[in-house]
Amino acid sequence: MKQTLLNECERLGIDLTDEQTEHFVFFGNALIEKNKVMNLTAITEPQAVAKLHFADCLALLKLADFHKKSVIDVGCGAGFPGVPIKLGEPTVKLTLLDSLQKRVTWLRETLDSMGVEAQCVASRAEEYPHREQFDIATSRAVARLNILCELCLPFVKVGGYFLAMKAAAAQEELTESKRAITLLGGRLERVAEYEIDGARRCVLLIRKIKPTPPQYPRRFAKIKQSPL
Repeated sequence: MKQTLLNECERLGIDLTDEQTEHFVFFGNALIEKNKVMNLTAITEPQAVAKLHFADCLALLKLADFHKKSVIDVGCGAGFPGVPIKLGEPTVKLTLLDSLQKRVTWLRETLDSMGVEAQCVASRAEEYPHREQFDIATSRAVARLNILCELCLPFVKVGGYFLAMKAAAAQEELTESKRAITLLGGRLERVAEYEIDGARRCVLLIRKIKPTPPQYPRRFAKIKQSPL
């Protein structure tokens, strides 16, 4: 895991200290071990964890300025991309948000044992009240973009960014989400592409250019039934 991580970081142009590297290895091993009793990830081989989880998320550090930024990872699951962002850029003020209490508890306990500070919150995104308080919102493999925008953009300050991590279907999702992005106060700034383990990845960088109207986000049943 360690050598694969270092190789991927060299390819991406990311420098890690020895302490940061050891934190990644500790977190990866904790993830693999906990996954034996809790469904956290389908990726359990150490080298695959280093590539498909860690390197994939660390790539965001080359796409936006995270230094001393407040970041909310919406629907973080087992901590992706939020934990790798925090480990790669320790100045980040991180909030991990997930609806499943047992995942959040595991994340809190694991990060505490590493001495890594983060706010770990069990809540549905549409019910978490901290509107327009974050510089950056991130999300990975949670929902289609038109739904994600309504869950994530309300958290972002005007001038901040929503970074949506997507795979090959990014352009199709972007086309169906143009109205939602505009309505929620966003503007697509660019689509960044990179490769992880031979697969194409996309990150949609959506800038918050005006406040989100107060009626959004709606209740999730309504968001899912009638996406913007």
